[in-house]
Parts: sequence; structure tokens; C-alpha cells
Amino acid sequence: MTERELLGLWAKARGHLIFSQLAPTFLLIVTAVALGLGLDRANLLVRVGVLGILLASGVLGALVQYSVATQALAIADDLDELPTKSATSRQAIAFAPWMNVARFVTPTIFVVIFIVLSIALLVGPEFGPHGRM
Repeated sequence: MTERELLGLWAKARGHLIFSQLAPTFLLIVTAVALGLGLDRANLLVRVGVLGILLASGVLGALVQYSVATQALAIADDLDELPTKSATSRQAIAFAPWMNVARFVTPTIFVVIFIVLSIALLVGPEFGPHGRM
């Protein structure tokens, strides 16, 4: 492949990575706001349903992030093999190790947030600071 084609693939990978964050981030924010508005007092089945939506979106987002970041690392390897490189290619190669954040750190953060929201949704207000224990 040519340098231009590889850089085009790199740009597409970055776009997919950014786009893969939108739905899970939006859902986490909406859930946090809904908790503040009383979602933790909703019927248990509703709360479990919300967790299912978060989990499905988060798993799909994490898979896309891992896949895209892995592909971006391969693209950077291909760029590195080119005999001559533009400044843009050198920058992509230098940035490539940071794709491991998208592969490992971001999904881990999602898991932590998911666990915290799961506790908040499943425990409900009865165990909160103003509830009964």
C-alpha cells in the first residue's frame, strides 16, 4: 500500500474510534442524570433493563475500540516499513503506542463506571444516606 492509502486508513481508524465512544458515553451520562432524577426508585425490572442497555452498548463499544486500535497499530507498523516517510506518517507512528489506551484503559474505565452505576441502580435509595439500612 502507498503512504497515502495507509494514512487514509489511519484517519478512518481514528474516526471510528471517536465514533465508537459516542453511544456508550451518552448512555452513561443519561443514566447518571436519570439516577439524580429518581431512576434508582423505578421498578427493579426497569433498572435491570437499563443495566442491560448499558452493558450491551459498552461491550460493543469496547469491542470496536479494541479492534480499531489494534488495526491502527498494524497500520502504523506498515507505515514504519515504508522506505521514506512524511512528517504525518512519522507522527502517526510516534502516536501509535497511545492506541493501547483505547485498547485497554478506556474499556477498564467503562467497567468501573458500569459497576458503580450497577450498584446505584440495584441497591436503590433504601440504602442511601437518607434511606433505611
